[in-house]
Amino acid sequence: MRYRTIGTDPATRREVSVLSLGAMLFGTATDEATSYAILDRYVEAGGTFIDTSDNYAFWMNGGQGGESEELLGRWRRSRGVGDEIVVATKLGARPLAPGTSYIDNPEGLSAKVIRESAERSRERLGMDRLHLLYAHIEDRTVPAEETVTAFAELVAEGTVGLLGASNHRAWRVERARALAAAAGLPGYEVLQYHHSYLQRRFDVPSELDPDGDVGAVGPDLASYLRAEPELALVAYSPLIRGGYTRADRLGSAYDLPSTPVRLAALREVAAQAGATVNQVVLAWLMGGDVPAIPLVGASSVAQLDESLAAVDLTLTAEQRARLDAAR
Repeated sequence: MRYRTIGTDPATRREVSVLSLGAMLFGTATDEATSYAILDRYVEAGGTFIDTSDNYAFWMNGGQGGESEELLGRWRRSRGVGDEIVVATKLGARPLAPGTSYIDNPEGLSAKVIRESAERSRERLGMDRLHLLYAHIEDRTVPAEETVTAFAELVAEGTVGLLGASNHRAWRVERARALAAAAGLPGYEVLQYHHSYLQRRFDVPSELDPDGDVGAVGPDLASYLRAEPELALVAYSPLIRGGYTRADRLGSAYDLPSTPVRLAALREVAAQAGATVNQVVLAWLMGGDVPAIPLVGASSVAQLDESLAAVDLTLTAEQRARLDAAR
């Protein structure tokens, strides 16, 4: 395993593995025994960065979520896991009532919600301090100053370490970070967005934003990350839910002329490297000039092992150039 540092403050920054494990479906679609086996194998391989959310996985049973955090709490207690394993969670997108969703009835990012939801996450996870807490989705009904201050208060109290944001417009992230800096408060240091090798469309309205997809790395966010190297990018759904091995899973977002060209380049490089296409994608993300931490899901130990092997795959300059040139 390889590691990198996220965060800048010596009091809260952490060294984490370059591959993160997503626990989204643990405790619901993925049963407890399988979830434990995947978690154990990840840690055995040197993995130290696990991701969840307070709303995972509400859509599996029409509830409000919490099952993933609860399973992780049980696993941590059963294995004696402490702060050596960094656990990241999110708040803001938990449905306020069963049968609703983050689209029509999200908890949001008010000061009250941030404090109460963070406390519930700590209880479910069995942690005195959340290592990394994300604002899961935007809440434009609450002043940014209120959200920034509420997160910073938890850091000051010692119940939260690092702060992050996901599914926010780049300008919203920058506004929040500027407000925090002006007030001398901790701000977002980790950004979690969908990012992968295939290019995607950004011109189609999304369920979260009428101006297009707000949850993926587009030109504005890519430029922002390049200009702010102290920020860490965590790339969720890097394998596009199996889309690299089953094209029918890609969906209309990848209906672009570049898709078959880039898939062909991937297959060519994978054959040269003696690796799978998925492993090449993960290696491309980890080794980029703006390196990302891929956040991979797994429903079996075998799936996880394929992703873990990508950590040891280093693309040559020629292979990377071949991938980057495919348009």
